Order: sequence, then C-alpha cells, then structure tokens
Amino acid sequence: MAEHGIILRDFGAGDLEWLVEAHATIYARDEGFDGTFAALVEEILLDFLNNQDRTCERGWVAEHEGRRLGSIFCARGPGPGQAKLRLFLVLPEARGLGLGKRLLDTCMSFARGVGYDGMTLWTHESHAAACALYAAFGWRLTGSKPVHSFGVDLVEQTWEITF
Repeated sequence: MAEHGIILRDFGAGDLEWLVEAHATIYARDEGFDGTFAALVEEILLDFLNNQDRTCERGWVAEHEGRRLGSIFCARGPGPGQAKLRLFLVLPEARGLGLGKRLLDTCMSFARGVGYDGMTLWTHESHAAACALYAAFGWRLTGSKPVHSFGVDLVEQTWEITF
C-alpha cells in the first residue's frame, strides 16, 4: 500500500503542462522567479519526452486520488556513469508527509539499479529543506556561487553523491 495513499507513477506527456505551471506558480510566489524559469522547466521536459533513454532515464509523478503532488527525474548526467537529478518538486500541501524522502529514495535507487556510479544536481541555497534532505541522504555540496537568474539574485549550488 502506498504511504498516505500516494502513488508514484511514470511521468508522461499529459503531465507536462501541469509540471511547468506548478513550478512557475510556486517559484514565482515563494522566490520571485520570473517567466524564464517556466520556460526552462518546459525546455527540460520537452527534451526529456523527446529524447528519453528508457533504459537509464525516468521521471515520476506523485499522485493522490488523481491529484498530482510532486515530481522527480533521473536523467543522464554530464559525465560517464553519472546521472542527473532534475525537477524535484513537492507541492506545499504535500510537504511533511515524507514524500520528498520517498521521491528522492526512488530516484536514487533507480539510478543505482541501472548502473550509474553517482548523481549530480543543481539547486539554489534558498531551497533549505531540499538541501537538508540531500545532506541527510549523503549528498555533498561541491560548488556554490552567487548568480542572477530568473530575475533574482540567488546562490546556485551543485551537489553530488557517489554510490
């Protein structure tokens, strides 16, 4: 039985519009991001849909009674044997249920299972809860720099884990 009745299912083309809108809405409201962020999310998702290698890449959508609550993706990374974690999102109303841990564990287990040696991800320092979760799962912060992206000043971070 899925925890709290939440299921994880494969991402599909029918989820694209929802996932772009969810990212755009949450990040505009919580962090002041402009429309360039939604455009980037859409570009990432279209690339995933058009070029996904099903043997080593996968996306998940968390759902409860037909309502989407979050997502996470495992994509080929920048180097050989390395996966990239992408588009990790838990809607505010689903936070505190352990869904973030479940999504992260699912993604990392998949990456290990298909033979990746490790993973990398890109995020922002302001995402404190996600960064704490990465650290708790054994990820290491490997880079940090101030940037101006999506219309705001941010501290961009790179995290990595080796399996």
